[in-house]
Parts: sequence; C-alpha cells; structure tokens
Amino acid sequence: MCMSLQGSELNAPAAMMPLCACMQPLLLEDQFDNLEKHTHWGIEFVERYTKFVKERSEIEISYAKQIRNLSKKYQLKKNSREEDEYKYTSCRAFLMTLNELNDYAGQHEVIAENLTTHIICELTRYIQDLKAERKSHFHDGRRAQQHIENSWKQLESSKRRFERDCKEADRAQQYFDKIDADINVTKADVEKARQQAQMKHQVAEDSKNEYISYLQKFNKEQNEHYYTLIPHIFQKIQEMEEKRIERVGESMKTYAEVDRKVLPIVGKCLDGMTNAAASIQPKMDTKQVVESYKSGFEPPGDVEFEDYSMSMRRTVSESSYLNSRGEGKPSRSNSRGKLWPFIKRNKLSLKLGSGPEDCSHLPPEQRRKKLHAKIIDINKEIQKEIDQRDALTKMREVYIKNPHMGDPNSLDPRLEEINQNIDKLQLDARKHEAWLLEVETRLTEQGDPQRRQSGFYDSQATTPVNNNCAPVNRESPDGSYTEDHSTEHHLKSRSTEFDDDFDDDDPLPTIGTCKSLYPFEGQNEGTISMAEGELLYVIEEDKGDGWTRVRRNQDEEGYVPTSYIKVFFDTNAKGAMTYI
Repeated sequence: MCMSLQGSELNAPAAMMPLCACMQPLLLEDQFDNLEKHTHWGIEFVERYTKFVKERSEIEISYAKQIRNLSKKYQLKKNSREEDEYKYTSCRAFLMTLNELNDYAGQHEVIAENLTTHIICELTRYIQDLKAERKSHFHDGRRAQQHIENSWKQLESSKRRFERDCKEADRAQQYFDKIDADINVTKADVEKARQQAQMKHQVAEDSKNEYISYLQKFNKEQNEHYYTLIPHIFQKIQEMEEKRIERVGESMKTYAEVDRKVLPIVGKCLDGMTNAAASIQPKMDTKQVVESYKSGFEPPGDVEFEDYSMSMRRTVSESSYLNSRGEGKPSRSNSRGKLWPFIKRNKLSLKLGSGPEDCSHLPPEQRRKKLHAKIIDINKEIQKEIDQRDALTKMREVYIKNPHMGDPNSLDPRLEEINQNIDKLQLDARKHEAWLLEVETRLTEQGDPQRRQSGFYDSQATTPVNNNCAPVNRESPDGSYTEDHSTEHHLKSRSTEFDDDFDDDDPLPTIGTCKSLYPFEGQNEGTISMAEGELLYVIEEDKGDGWTRVRRNQDEEGYVPTSYIKVFFDTNAKGAMTYI
C-alpha cells in the first residue's frame, strides 16, 4: 500500500515541471555582455567626437591668434615713419584690410567659443550622465540575473533533496517489506521497520511539498524575469542608445550651425576688404606725391645764347638764372650756376636730414611744411608744460590749505623750472612762426597769379596767395634765399592774411562741394559758421593746417575745420599746375 502511494506521489512533480525549468536561467547572459560592449563602444564614440570638436576649436583659436598677430604686425606704428605713408589711399586701404582681417579673426574666436560652449561642454556633461545611466541599467539587469540564478539554485537544491528523500523512502519501504515477510523476525523489529519507513515517507512528502513550492516560485519569477524585468531593462537601454545617437546628431547639426552663424559677419569682413580695395584712387595718390615733394621753385627761364666768339661785352638775359646784381661781370662759375635745380648737393642734404634750425637748406615749400610741423610739436610741448604747471599749482594750493600733507615751498623749484621751459618754448615757437611767415610771404610774392586758381596743386600752402606782390630776386642754388631783406615789411598775422584773401576783387572758382558733418561756430576772424548737414562750395583745399576755405554764396565765405566736413572734389575743375 505504501509502495503504491509512494510511486504515484513521486511521479506527480516530474509532470508539473515545465521544459524551461530544466534549462539554465542564463539565457540572456551573452546578450547582456553584447549590449554592455555595444553601449561602451557608443560612449567611446561620443568621447571621440567630443575630442574631434575640441581639436577643431583649438585649431580655430590658434588660427585666430595667428591672424591677429599678422594684423598687429603690419598695423601702423605710432610715432613712426609709416604715419606719412597712410596719407595715400592705397595705404589706407591696406590699413582697412588689416582691421577687417582682425574682425575676421574675431569670428574664428567666436566659432571656437561656440563649439566649446554648445558642444564640448554639453557633451562632456552628457557623457558623465550617460555613463551613470548605463551603469544603473546594467546594475539592474545583473541584479535581476543574479536573483533568477539564486532562485534556480534553490529550486535545484530542493529538487536534489526531494530526490534523495524519495530514494531513502524507497529503501526504507523495501527493508520493511523484507522484514515483514521474514517469519524469523520479531514483531518489535517489524514495527520498528514500519515506523522507520513511515518516517522516511513523511520526509519525502515534505521535500516534495518544498520542491513544488520552490518550483512554483521559480516559474513565477522566471516568467516575470523574462517577460517583465528584462524587457523593461532592455527598453531603457534602447531608449538610452536612441538618446545618445540623437544627441550626437544634434551636436553635428550644431557644429554646422556654428559656422553658418558667422558667415554673414565673415561676408561683411570680406565686403569691407573689397570696399577698401575699391577706395584706392591712383590719381589722388600721385597728386599727394606731387604735393609732398613740390619745391615751390619757379621753372627756370630760357638760357640766352652767349657768343664766345665775340671778345666784346656779352649780354645777359633777365630771364636767365645769372645773378642780376653781377650782370656786368659774368663769369664761368656763374654760368655753371644757371642749372642749379639739377645739382645733387641739395638732395644729399635732404637725405642726411641735417641743416640749420630755420630749415633754409630746404626748398621753399618743403621748408614751409617743416616749419609748420615744428610749430605744431612746440605747441604740444608748451601745452604739456602748462598742464604740468597747472597740476603743480593746484597741489601747492592744497599744501597751503593743508600743511600736514606737504610743504608748498618744495614745489617752487619745479614750478620755476616749468616756467622757464614754457618761456623757452614760447620763444622758440615765435622764432619758428617768424620763419614760417617769412617763407610764406616769399612764396606768396613768387607765386604766379594763376597759382591761386589751382584747386588741388596748391593744397599744402598755409597762406593765401597775394597777387599784388612786388618782384623779388630768385633763390640761390643751395635752396637758401638771396633776395633783399626789404621784403620783410610784407610779414603780417594769419588773420590779416585771411582778410586780404577775402578782399580780392575776383572770387576764387569752386573746386568741389562739401557736406558738414558737425556744426561749427565761426567765432574767430576769417572763419565761417555752418550747420550740421549743410552743403557748401569748396574754393580752396586744406593746405596742411587743418582748414578748408568754403563759400556759402557770393558774399559769404571763410575757413572751416577740415575734420568737420566731407569734401567731394570736382574732377573737371581746372587750375594752374605747380611744378615740383
């Protein structure tokens, strides 16, 4: 009876076990390994792309730095000889090109900055978050995998225990049957064997129930593992990968947009370079050369024929370059001096930059410009000394009011020194102004009446031309003046020269128009007031002193600051040509 019961009970659990329970629960272990390798590769790809963008940013920064250094290298240096070169339109165009190139370099710095801000920093933070998320997902997967493995081990353990208990119950049953059939065995031994068999059967029954319980638990957990937990984890890993791929795509799009955003500004920089090239005016540059190097000498007259075959008195032409005061005693040395403009002695002295303080070794026009520049420099030095004197005076007043701050008498030596410097500079300025007035007067007296009507070639003169000047002697071959000093009575102030210009009977022709950029109140004598945006006629160009002569109508004309107006010259304006 016990044997039949035992056999039916032992066969029941085997029928209840599903096929999957006989398999190892490591079905997806290889898949987890593959996914882990793939996601690790995905993170490395993002890091590699981030490194690529970082190197591109470093290239942009290096390129911008090299462009800036190149632009700075060729920029105009202060207080250098190059400042004179930038009066030419080609040099100014080159300076504009350098400025545009500097802005162009700035756009590459913007590219590098945007790449760093919008891609490198963002991806660096995202990679850290991605690593943490990946670690969390695979940790959940490994934990679920470990849990199902532990359940499987418990099931296997209960199964083996149930099998062992069943075998022991069979052996106990067989022993009891053998004892029960043996007539030589006492009744006590039979009872003992029967109780032992029943106990083994009870243990087997308990093992069976435990095994059934673990089996049901494992099947439930296995079903949840493969149909709920693992799909959910795989879904999260898939979403993580999709976000990673999408983020890389967005970064690549941003990479292109960073360049696209600066293209309009880069285009403006290139347009600025094109406009700078278009602003070059070859004719104006050549005219600037003429104005820079014209000497102010009048062209020599015809050379008279000297007949050496006659032993009698030779005649001398008044238009020749012989000394008119020695016409009765012509000599070979004087005849050689007639072609003095071609002597290289003057050129050599100009190259060396040496000469007297009054610049008498220079040609008249060059001498005027040199003296004018010296006067400007002296006035700057005077103003600088005056500013220092005012500062020390205020400090002295503070010391007088507050003796604890310092001794006011300690500033007296320095104030005395500054006053002496000011007196010396003012004396030097008056001396140069006298020389300047002298050369301007001589230039005025030597000028052809048609010189006043030249709209462009007389632009560097600082004193209007006087048509009613007395004839003067010509200059000596070395560029210094040899005429009689009786002409000094023609020296006068700049304001009276302005008045003389305005009192001329014949009005000067217009050489162009101008538009005022700022309002100007002409309070000084010889100037004219103008409103912002007002259109005026230009009758005399800036001669280097910062003033342009304009006309509002037939009865109203005067000087205005050149920096306050924008001049439009008439290319058809006619004027007399000044010789270099």
